[in-house]
Amino acid sequence: MTAQVVDGTAAGASARGRARDPMRGGRAGRFVSRHWYAWAMCAPVVIVTLVLVGYPLVRGIYLSLTDATEANLGRTIGMNVIPSTYEFVGLSNYTAIVTSAEFLSRLGWTVTWTVACVALHYGLGLGLALLLNRPMRLRSFYRLLLVLPWAVPAFVSAFIWRFLLNGEYGVVNAMLRAVGLAGISWLDDPFWAKLSVIAVNVWLGVPFMMLALLGGLQAIPRELYEAAEVDGATPWQRFRHITLPGLRPVSSTVVLLGTIWTFNQFPVIFLVTRGGPGGSSEILVTYAYRQAFEGIRNYSGSAAWGVLILALLIVMAVVYRRALRRAGEAW
Repeated sequence: MTAQVVDGTAAGASARGRARDPMRGGRAGRFVSRHWYAWAMCAPVVIVTLVLVGYPLVRGIYLSLTDATEANLGRTIGMNVIPSTYEFVGLSNYTAIVTSAEFLSRLGWTVTWTVACVALHYGLGLGLALLLNRPMRLRSFYRLLLVLPWAVPAFVSAFIWRFLLNGEYGVVNAMLRAVGLAGISWLDDPFWAKLSVIAVNVWLGVPFMMLALLGGLQAIPRELYEAAEVDGATPWQRFRHITLPGLRPVSSTVVLLGTIWTFNQFPVIFLVTRGGPGGSSEILVTYAYRQAFEGIRNYSGSAAWGVLILALLIVMAVVYRRALRRAGEAW
C-alpha cells in the first residue's frame, strides 16, 4: 500500500512537472512547435534587418550623445593607430539644434515642402485614377505612360530635371524664349528653386498615388453607384458619399507613406538644387547629410539631426493614427 502511494505521488509530481514545462506542454511551447516553420522563414529577414537597421540606429543614437567629429574619431593610418578622444556630452547636441535658427527655418520649409507635395500627389493622383477608372480606348497604354516617372530611378530623374531647368541652356527656358518669353532662373532664385523641387517631386510621386487609388476605386462595388444613380444622386453626391468613403482605407495608408517618403526625400533636393541657392531649399535630411559628409565632419551633430527627424516622424505617425481611430478607421 505504501509503495502504491509513493508511486502515485511520484507520477503526480512528474505530470505536474510536464505541465509546467512550456516547451513540452505549455502555451508557448505549443505556439513554437506549431509555427516553427514560419519563425525559421522569418529569421533571415529579422537578422538582416537588425544588422542593417538596428545596429546603425543604436550607433547613431550613441554618437548623438557625444561630441564625435572627424578630428577626434579614432582611425588607422598605415601602422599607426590613433585612438578616439570624443567624450559623452549628453543632450547637448539636441539642445544646440533645437535652439538654433537653422532648425526652425529648415523645419518650416520641410513641413511646407511635405504638405505641398503630398497634397498635390493625392489630388493629381486621384484625378488621374478617376479618369483611368472609366472605360476608354488605349487605357493600358495611358497607364503605362503615367507609370514611367515612377519606374525611372529617382536620381536619374533628378539629373534630367536639373538639365531641363538649367537657366542658361536648359530646355524649359529654351521653350520659353522660343515663344517670346524671358527665361527664368529656376535653380538660382530661392522662390523658383523651391517651386522647381516641388514640381519635380510631384512628377515623381503622382504615379504611385494614382496606382494605389486606382486599385481602391476598382475595389468599390459597382452596385453602390448603380443604386445611387437610380435614387437620383448627382455625380458629386456619388463621389462624396461613395467614392471618398470607399477610398478611406487606401487613402489613409498612402498619405502616411507619402508623408514619410517626402519628409525624407533626399535625391530631389540634393541633386536638383544642391539645397541652394544659399540653403533656401535645404530640408532637414539634406542638412543632416552635409553635417556628416562635408567640411569638418560633425558625426555627433548629424546623428542628433537624424534622431530628431526620426522622432518627428514617429510623433506624426502616432498623431495621424489616433486621428484615424477617432474618425472610425480600423487602421
